[in-house]
Amino acid sequence: MTHYKIDSAEVLHLLADLVRINSVNPNYIDGTPELSCAQFVQSHLAKHGIQVWRQEILPDRPNILARLPGRNSNRRIVFEAHLDTVSTQGMSIPPFEPTIHDGKLYGRGSCDTKAGLAAMMQALINLSRDRIEPPNDVLFAATIDEEFSYRGVLALCDGMEARTVGQLPAGKPLEAALAVVAEPTDLRLVVASKGVLRWKIETIGRAAHSSKPHLGRNAIVAMSRVIEALQADSANLATTVHPLLGSPTLNIGVIQGGVQVNFVPDRCSIELDRRLIPGETWQKVYHYYQRMIEGLMHSDSSLEIVMHAPMLTDLPLDCPIDHPVVLQMTSLLESLKLDGQPLGVPFGSDASKLANLGIPSVILGPGSIDQAHAAVEFVDCQQVITAEEIYRRIMLGSW
Repeated sequence: MTHYKIDSAEVLHLLADLVRINSVNPNYIDGTPELSCAQFVQSHLAKHGIQVWRQEILPDRPNILARLPGRNSNRRIVFEAHLDTVSTQGMSIPPFEPTIHDGKLYGRGSCDTKAGLAAMMQALINLSRDRIEPPNDVLFAATIDEEFSYRGVLALCDGMEARTVGQLPAGKPLEAALAVVAEPTDLRLVVASKGVLRWKIETIGRAAHSSKPHLGRNAIVAMSRVIEALQADSANLATTVHPLLGSPTLNIGVIQGGVQVNFVPDRCSIELDRRLIPGETWQKVYHYYQRMIEGLMHSDSSLEIVMHAPMLTDLPLDCPIDHPVVLQMTSLLESLKLDGQPLGVPFGSDASKLANLGIPSVILGPGSIDQAHAAVEFVDCQQVITAEEIYRRIMLGSW
């Protein structure tokens, strides 16, 4: 394998440039389309002679795709990182003024996941600059919308054919021998992650004056029955355990009801987040809760409860720990004196969508999930530098 000395300043300067660009997902109150960040990624890669183009997804929200040709153009590996970040609301540091202090680079997106984005880009740039031809085609994708509804990676999966450069015809699902998705994993190899189902339940009551509550039907009181049933049922989730992910979970994250204190409320709603483990589908889980709600209404005819359609669904990720890709990745990490033991994580990522195409997919990147989305977001600079070397070695491997 060809080795080279990493210019640590180069990848960190690139990361700082990325952090300076506001790419808060536009679905958040302080958000903006990812266009500026996408344009920077495209121009930076093109400046270094890399084949790069856009995949238009939504107005001012393109994926950026790049290709490094390999000796076997019929076989590719995919590197994917998202362009968008979460909101800056509540941050206690300037979000778009990257600073380095005590070996850490601070700013929104520094950890999630512009550190991985920069490391992937720099690995690609250095291979191109050194005129090193990898064994397989390398496809790099910087995608939109991971922090809201995954529309970037879904478009990548559904309608992208990347053997030549340019605006390519849609319709052929992505194929690859391996996909590496950048998320903050502390450079640990993540092969399993939970899926998610989010939906709303609403109770319907009848409004009345609070001085005569018997004339109304209190939707908040009705919702208390729903919540009690959900909490009681959640105790059963602990009986199902995945070896890397543990048990499924249910969280009631939002409740809204009533108009003012002297009204009997006629509406109350909750929003739920149910994390799925491999073997579960959102359809089966949703129908399970639908039957539970129907049972409550059957037992008490005064209850009127509405199960709304899912707001968000995502598949679990489960790449077997004995898969050849995982074994090779473990060996690679251990060769760099890193921990190669495969892990599972409770959070989701773009990896599950790639895996759903039959592509062996792993999550691997610099930074800790504990700093992602935080009021003080940062990434360890040495991890970013090491990530560049890891990605470079993966690009040069045979998969």
